[in-house]
Amino acid sequence: MDQANEIPPYTPQDVFQRLTELDVAHETQTHPPVFTVEDAKRLRGPIVGAHTKNLFLRDKKRKMYLVTCLEDRTIDLKGLAQRLETKNLSFASHQRLTEFLGVIPGAVTPFAAINDRNGAVTVILDAALREASQLNFHPLDNSMTTSLHPDGLLRFLDAIDHPPRWMDFD
Repeated sequence: MDQANEIPPYTPQDVFQRLTELDVAHETQTHPPVFTVEDAKRLRGPIVGAHTKNLFLRDKKRKMYLVTCLEDRTIDLKGLAQRLETKNLSFASHQRLTEFLGVIPGAVTPFAAINDRNGAVTVILDAALREASQLNFHPLDNSMTTSLHPDGLLRFLDAIDHPPRWMDFD
C-alpha cells in the first residue's frame, strides 16, 4: 500500500478519548521512556497496581498474538505455542509491530490492538490480571503509564473488536 494512502496509527490521545467515551475511569502519569520491565521498575515511580509485560508474537503460519501478563512472569514460548495449538512461536519483527500495532518496541500494550484494524492479532491476557484492583499499561507511548480497572480494559478491548482470550500462566 502506498504510504500516502495508509491510515495513520492511533495516538495516546485517541486512546484516552475512547476510554472517556466508554466511561472508563483512567489516569495517566508520565515518566522517562522505558523499554524493558527492568527499566520500568527503575523509572516509572510509585504507580500502584499490577504492572505487565507485553509480548508481540507470531507463529509459523504468521498468525499474531499480543500476550499481556504480570511483569514478573516467565513465559515459555514452546509451552505457550502448545497451549495455543500452534508451532514455532517467536517474537514478531519490529516491522510487524509497527505495521499491525502502530507502536515501537518498548511501547507494546493491549491498547495497541486499536491499531489492528483488520483483526489479525489475537489478544491473550494473563488470568491473574482479573484479580488486580488496577492495571497499568503504556497508552501507545512508553513515556506514559495509564491506570485503569480490569473491567475498563475489557470494555475497551470489546469496543475495538478484540475480546481477549484469558490464559492461566500460574
